[in-house]
Amino acid sequence: MQRVLSVSLSHVIRSAATLLLPFSFIALIAWATAGSASGSTSDPIRGAVWIWLGAHHLPFQLALPPTSLPGYLTFLPMGGLVLPFLVIRAAFNRAIDRLQGDFHDINGVRLIFSSMYAVLLTALAFLSGSTAVTPQWYLAPIFGFILCLLATMSAGYRVHPSRALRIALRITSIYIGVALLVTTLLLILNFTQVKNITISLQPGIFGGLLLLFLNVLYLPNAAVATAAYFSGTGLAVGAGTIVSPWWYQLGQLPALPLLGILPTSRQPLALLGVLFFIGLGVLLARWALAHGIQTLIQSYLFTIALATLLAYLGSGALLTAEMGALGVSIWKFVLSIALEIGIGAAATTFVMNKRLSVKS
Repeated sequence: MQRVLSVSLSHVIRSAATLLLPFSFIALIAWATAGSASGSTSDPIRGAVWIWLGAHHLPFQLALPPTSLPGYLTFLPMGGLVLPFLVIRAAFNRAIDRLQGDFHDINGVRLIFSSMYAVLLTALAFLSGSTAVTPQWYLAPIFGFILCLLATMSAGYRVHPSRALRIALRITSIYIGVALLVTTLLLILNFTQVKNITISLQPGIFGGLLLLFLNVLYLPNAAVATAAYFSGTGLAVGAGTIVSPWWYQLGQLPALPLLGILPTSRQPLALLGVLFFIGLGVLLARWALAHGIQTLIQSYLFTIALATLLAYLGSGALLTAEMGALGVSIWKFVLSIALEIGIGAAATTFVMNKRLSVKS
């Protein structure tokens, strides 16, 4: 047990350092080029930790200068989760190789590794707070433990998900993958608008590269918003706004290049996307019913749970109260997915049962 603890601790620290070092370089360059009369040398260190915490999707409470106006940063890039996930996975693999089988149960090692990672994440979140930026450190144990546990479950002796969960993951991957393709196509078609927004920011060479990288990390958020749009519920780009096929109310937009793909008016034909989600329900039922009605119910519930998770990760607040609602509405998106996929699954189940009763 002592060897497991020491090896796990060393590799947890190494996994954190793997991302903190490049983030420190980015924060140092940004600090040096921005310039501030009130800045201190501790700012780049804190900035690197904040970037690392943001990659774990940890929310921030802000006091915006110069009047300490309260704000929140919860609209964080879903793509950023990939970075700590891959690093943790690689670190856990190295830890297992280092242990050389000197453990009783790999699940116990996973729990120890994940607990240590959560403690480190919580400690850095608590210690990095300032008067202007305060990470919500009390959420760090939950976020850190779950992310680390999922990463370790995909490493070493892998945990294979149940059949119902695999079917739900396939359905979710299909509509997110299609939404990502549609988002990419919209970026190509609206490239001029996206370019104009980028030029207006005047990011410079280094800033332009960082802006490009940030927009790539936000692509999954855009894919979730695209899926919500074609499911009929739409998305918000600020408090009191809605962009959907049937309703359109939009105010002043923040200068984010990805927002250049937003429609400029109502597009009722986009409601045809509802048929796509109903078709996914048909597909879910055909895959699941081959293994029984219980698998169908479980797959459907897992699909709704995954939609809830995506909606939570793909929405949030962006600094000010005016941008307090950005992305999809969690309950609307989940309700639309549940209804549309549920209709397809229920219709398919009815037809298949009808056919069986006729044959018998």
